[in-house]
Amino acid sequence: MSGMCLSIMRRLTSPAEPSSGTSAFTWINPPRTLRAISASGGEGWQGNTDYTDFHRTGLHSRLPPRGALMSASVGTVFTGIRFENPFLLASAPPTESDTNILRAFEAGWGGVVTKTIGMHPVVNVKGPKTRFLRSSPDTAQISMEKRANTALHSSWNWELISDKPLDWWLPRLRRIKDAYPDRVLVASIMAGSEDDRELDHWRELAEACQAQGVDAFELNLSCPHMDREDMGSNIGKNCELIDTVVRVVKAAARVPVWVKLTPTTTNIAKEAEAAFAAGADAISSSNTFTSLPLVDPQSLEFEVHVEGKVSYGGLGGPAILPQSLAKMAQMTTAFPDRSFSGIGGISDFTHALNYFLLGCGTVQVCTAAMLDRAIGPTIISGLISGMQAFLEQHAGDGWRTLDDFRGIRRDRIVAHSEIKRPDAKEYFGGHDAREGYAHPASIATDLPG
Repeated sequence: MSGMCLSIMRRLTSPAEPSSGTSAFTWINPPRTLRAISASGGEGWQGNTDYTDFHRTGLHSRLPPRGALMSASVGTVFTGIRFENPFLLASAPPTESDTNILRAFEAGWGGVVTKTIGMHPVVNVKGPKTRFLRSSPDTAQISMEKRANTALHSSWNWELISDKPLDWWLPRLRRIKDAYPDRVLVASIMAGSEDDRELDHWRELAEACQAQGVDAFELNLSCPHMDREDMGSNIGKNCELIDTVVRVVKAAARVPVWVKLTPTTTNIAKEAEAAFAAGADAISSSNTFTSLPLVDPQSLEFEVHVEGKVSYGGLGGPAILPQSLAKMAQMTTAFPDRSFSGIGGISDFTHALNYFLLGCGTVQVCTAAMLDRAIGPTIISGLISGMQAFLEQHAGDGWRTLDDFRGIRRDRIVAHSEIKRPDAKEYFGGHDAREGYAHPASIATDLPG
């Protein structure tokens, strides 16, 4: 396993994402019909009989599409699954219930990743679990305090995984898939790693969730503040544990397995390699960055605390966009033919575009959606319209789908030593000058003409 972590630039053999010719479709006769869902008392979409049967056998979304292929589309194919659009609601408080997830699909999200499901319910801290920091153009203050003339800076949370048990989730997963068989439901799951029993929990979670029709798994190896040392980012920082967990889930899974890695590592490409070598179909990144809430300058108390005590939490939102892009670039440049789902700081299509240009096949949104009626109806509308406008703008370039421009700026990212200097003759990469070297200023022939 140590060799696996050292050879991070080795190209792993795997088929690339499908070409644009098969990756995006506009449906003229979509394979779904509207009916009342008697179990819930509401209405939703249910697939035609043949489509539903294929879904239940694990072959859903891999069928050749029915309907006509139009000239341009926001649809795409990612890890073999057809998405109506490449925008997902990330695993977080907005996806903690079937009610919210159904609202998200109604709003137009192409996919939803559930709040992380575990074998046993957790007990979260008292009081607020997620807060939002704001900045102001008038002062340098960044604070959770609500005040006039501010803009969103970031989100901070110390919430754990779902506080609902597996048995609570299972019928709700089925209800969601019955209502929206054409939308992508990804089950985020987490267990421990300290012994064989914990590894069995990963297998049990996978088998139980896929029996309810989920389209893929996202393994949460990235939560920065779990209350157990054998969970979350403590797995995601360890190549051997990544290998073990991914292999266990892959052995049980009949649907694609995505691995959500922690950004709090030196070079995330090492951990990505471990995941891919173990069989992961995609990497999701970034989860939140380890952080603390700020201290109020007046009360001298942390802005979030329980009886004066605080612990580490996760920072997300606009503030982490550049960092998350850097982490993503480390992976997509090392593994350009593999699949990645970008997360971190996305509020509109211009942000999502950065991830697409680095090579991501989908993106996920959390903070911006939380501030937009919990599930982001305005956000998803803007993402879709932004992508449509972008494709129209570049119609002359022949861009009709995401695959036509995905990854086209990845090769611009190079080592710092490869960036051109004003006069390379003066620069030795920070090392001492070579013996006998004379500064160009003392040599007339080296001066600009």
